Amino acid sequence: MKKNKIKKAVLPVAGLGTRFLPATKAIPKEMLPVLDKPVIQYAIEEAMDAGIEEFIFVTGRGKVMIEDHFDISYELESHLSIKNKVLDIIRKGMPKPGKAFFTRQQHPKGLGHAIYCAKSFLNNEPFIVILPDEFLKSSDMCLKNMIDIYNKTEDIDLLVAVLQVSSDKISKYGVLGGVVNINDHLVSAKSVVEKPKKEEAPSDLAIIGRYILHSNIFDILENQEIGIGGEVQLTDSILGFMNKFNKNLFGYLYRGERYDCGSPIGLMEASLRVGISDVRYKKDIIALLKDIVKDY
Repeated sequence: MKKNKIKKAVLPVAGLGTRFLPATKAIPKEMLPVLDKPVIQYAIEEAMDAGIEEFIFVTGRGKVMIEDHFDISYELESHLSIKNKVLDIIRKGMPKPGKAFFTRQQHPKGLGHAIYCAKSFLNNEPFIVILPDEFLKSSDMCLKNMIDIYNKTEDIDLLVAVLQVSSDKISKYGVLGGVVNINDHLVSAKSVVEKPKKEEAPSDLAIIGRYILHSNIFDILENQEIGIGGEVQLTDSILGFMNKFNKNLFGYLYRGERYDCGSPIGLMEASLRVGISDVRYKKDIIALLKDIVKDY
């Protein structure tokens, strides 16, 4: 049976960004820049490069700035046009008219609950979930490769990006269990557990914020019990889906660069790495870093 084309992405962006306070008191953490672009715009561009056409943003209070960013700025565009400046810099990464949707997660009940808030925008079709905090350098084409694998493999209904993580950090992630290697880029898993203790982690393969999900996941999410951290965990519902429909979870082995932009150090590192790879900034950034470290 031919699979439905994946054309929609859900972006949960309702988090409070407490690790960035006081910066995020009035500014959504997703609007903090990696070099010269908001971190959420990188996620949108990554999805567009993978063929995604529609975007569902699950927001919360104080997140209106995200909606404004993905809208037309008539005054700015008019000014740039008069000044004969290129407009591509602010038009890149803009969803087409009628292709960006915004809904609110009124209560901070976790990632699983945030995904459930997008249910009415998805009509019995597969979709992707992107966590913008997880910044993946574009050279690996993670999402595009995942969608290609999903389209070519009939028995895959659930596919997540995974990364090998050291034991001292594994308890921060959802972790695959019962792993079987299929090829250099793909594994299957019999189970998944959220934030296990390092001595109880079933593998070193951690989910890193890119998901392809079947719409039937909403049947599980609707009745999902509160999990670890007092939240509705997406990993619990993925496991429930696997058990109910007798399905394996598949993992795409990501080997590219990845930065946790949900933390100040991760955001700073991402900015430096992106800047060093940009010919406009490389020389100046390297000189700046050398000048800073010579005093330490």
